[in-house]
Amino acid sequence: MDENKNKDKIIIIDFGSQVTKLIARRIREFGVLSEIITLGELKYIKNFNRIKGIILSGGPATVTNRNFPNIPKSLFLRKIPILGICYGIQLIAINFGGKVKKGKKRREFGKTALFKKRESLLTTKFYKKSAHNVWMSHQDLVTKIPKGFKKIASTKESPLTIIENKDKKIYGIQFHPEVTHTNNGDILIKNFIFLICKAKKEWKIKSEKKRIINEVRQKVKNDKVICALSGGVDSSVVALLMNKAIKKNLICIMVDTGLMRKNEFVHTYKTFRKKYKLNVKLINASEIFYQKLKNVSDPEKKRKIIGKLFIKVFEKESKKNKKIKYLAQGTLYPDIIESKSATGSKSSKIKSHHNVGGLPKKMNLKLIEPLKELFKDEARLLGKSVGLSEEIINRHPFPGPGLAIRVLGKVTPKKIKILQEIDNIFINELIKNNLYKKIWQAYAALLPVKTVGVMGDSRTYEYICLIRAVKSEDGMTADYFNFKKDFLDKISNKIINGVIGINRVVYDITSKPPGTIELE
Repeated sequence: MDENKNKDKIIIIDFGSQVTKLIARRIREFGVLSEIITLGELKYIKNFNRIKGIILSGGPATVTNRNFPNIPKSLFLRKIPILGICYGIQLIAINFGGKVKKGKKRREFGKTALFKKRESLLTTKFYKKSAHNVWMSHQDLVTKIPKGFKKIASTKESPLTIIENKDKKIYGIQFHPEVTHTNNGDILIKNFIFLICKAKKEWKIKSEKKRIINEVRQKVKNDKVICALSGGVDSSVVALLMNKAIKKNLICIMVDTGLMRKNEFVHTYKTFRKKYKLNVKLINASEIFYQKLKNVSDPEKKRKIIGKLFIKVFEKESKKNKKIKYLAQGTLYPDIIESKSATGSKSSKIKSHHNVGGLPKKMNLKLIEPLKELFKDEARLLGKSVGLSEEIINRHPFPGPGLAIRVLGKVTPKKIKILQEIDNIFINELIKNNLYKKIWQAYAALLPVKTVGVMGDSRTYEYICLIRAVKSEDGMTADYFNFKKDFLDKISNKIINGVIGINRVVYDITSKPPGTIELE
């Protein structure tokens, strides 16, 4: 039985905001279970007893259109506290007789001063003495307050920035409290879940270890499980958890796709065999991966090809032993959310994760995803509890498809070799200069263009290499890491002098948003 079904929870109905996951993160940080669902998944909820609150996220839709994503009116009759954020406040306004208009003259985007108009449980201890900064991202705005609601706060452009119906426990806010750019935004969320929803603190990452191990044992019984092990944080945590749960019935498989970092697979293979005493099998499948990726430039196609090839390798192995019935992999909660559309349209999906959207529709193996309800930092804490080394726990995120999506354009063994050398220089220099742990994620990418250069008085025509390093709390928003000029000079010289095929190095200073951390 899933123990989380018996915990107090806050559900978040996702309307497509790129920061919806941050709402769930903030709630869990306060010790309350949070779950993100789509509008379509709402109808499958039969038991609302442990749902203490509902949050309506932001999103790209507009209620000023004839057809827009809306929630059933019956949801408002359940007497469960509701908080609407951005698009969410506009839904509340429309459903209760208010008015929303498209901002024709100007929109609010970025930091905006918020002014208090009335006391509210929602804003308890929220305001600072000076003008309070919040983060806006909208064009539509509520222009007529719905019946039964009161104005709590406003900005210069949005007179109804926070509204409430205290009797019905329905609240709406136009800005985003979940992002760090909103001062004290976490206090608003805390007030909603505790003062208004009266939720209990029942979410502890330590208890997840016991729950996961018990669930795996009950599910697997005497069958055998293949664990897809890459050596990254997520798959490593899964491997150790599965080993504690089923021991001899676990077979860890490392697939050498030829797309990993320099010497990484050999080192990882030895570590898990010798240090953690796991049953690990290494399969060299680089030839078939390169063959299938030949002349493929589109990143979505790359992800899907790689996802399907992984499954083919695992299913081929499973045929050697009839007791192998399951495949365990390190899918995280954000992987699942990012790989499905909030509204059902393809356009709102940012990318398919190779182990979610890249999987084939039909598989002989049944999936086990022990981390599918966890965020990255939660997986790291779980890894620590099962004895995973700090070296692996603190590794930067690395994409499942490997360097295939860091070689922009067509993938060839030669390009991968060049990128492996660049990446090796960059990451080692970060470690040597005590910068690695200060950075959320760093990597090198090979751009699909060549430029003219001069080396030894001769003309060169070679590739451009891009290096990227970002600082972030959770990967949802990120800013570039501000290296000192001396370090960038050193890296540029080492790469150009040490890697044949590169004559130019550029540093990416794009934040997220508008960019993503990975280029593909």
